[in-house]
Amino acid sequence: MKNVISLLRHARLAMLVPLITFLPICAYAHAQASQEADPSAALVSALTAACKHDETQFANYLTNDNATAFRALPIDQRNAILKRFSLTEDAGRPLLSTDQNGRSVLRCQVASATSEFRFGAPRAGENLAFIPLQTVDGDTSDIGMVRESGGWKIISVGLMIFDIHQLSDRWKEQETENREDDAIHSMRDLQTVIGTYQRAFDELPESLQQLGPAPKNQVSPEQANLISAQLASGAQNGYRFRYRIVTGADGNPSGFELTATPESYGKSGKRSFFLDAAGKFHAADKHGELATPDDPILPEQDTQN
Repeated sequence: MKNVISLLRHARLAMLVPLITFLPICAYAHAQASQEADPSAALVSALTAACKHDETQFANYLTNDNATAFRALPIDQRNAILKRFSLTEDAGRPLLSTDQNGRSVLRCQVASATSEFRFGAPRAGENLAFIPLQTVDGDTSDIGMVRESGGWKIISVGLMIFDIHQLSDRWKEQETENREDDAIHSMRDLQTVIGTYQRAFDELPESLQQLGPAPKNQVSPEQANLISAQLASGAQNGYRFRYRIVTGADGNPSGFELTATPESYGKSGKRSFFLDAAGKFHAADKHGELATPDDPILPEQDTQN
């Protein structure tokens, strides 16, 4: 889903260069006072709040549903929205001016760089308005505003409806996907270090704990110093890992298997993973149960990313 964040992220930061004389944002208060009558002033105020990373003030320029959803987001996600609206990583100093055509220009000044927004003439109806907003690299998007509860609120960026509920859901999905990817990478790491252990000590480890940290200059089969203490404990980044030695027909070890299962199904991950003795990855949504060799094999490219 290409949401508002991808649209806003496309604009790049520019190094601060001289322009015309800027006024400190004492005009901010005037813009706030004008928001009921002027959608452009409301958008200036919203971007000013984003520049200052003032989430309380920023929420005033969101629709009621979006404001409620915004306040319910974790702090890192609220900060992410402010950063991507202001196009700055840190809270900045907003500077408001006008260009030679009398159009508003808002800059968000941080220590090493400044983002810039140039406001075009709004196309306004009784309850809807669209304001062209140009960034310093020349990209222009229409910001949609809707009159709600006596003031103008952000409703869209370009052609995309600004929907924080949907954005939050997408973030959760992405976080789940990232944790699943991390689980695959951890299994791949374990596969590698188990091979390293076997070559070093001429046997397979009995447990993951034997792969864990060792005191300085005291590496041994019991403490091989190959993985972190966390991974050696069998749990990392929301997944539980299990290791099992596979025996051949002669009763001797012939290989090993690994599984990875989400600790909190649906939150830390959905898919369970199985690495078979031949080195093939299997994956399926097992609703928190262990994956097995009967589950579908993952395409190799999905285990290498």
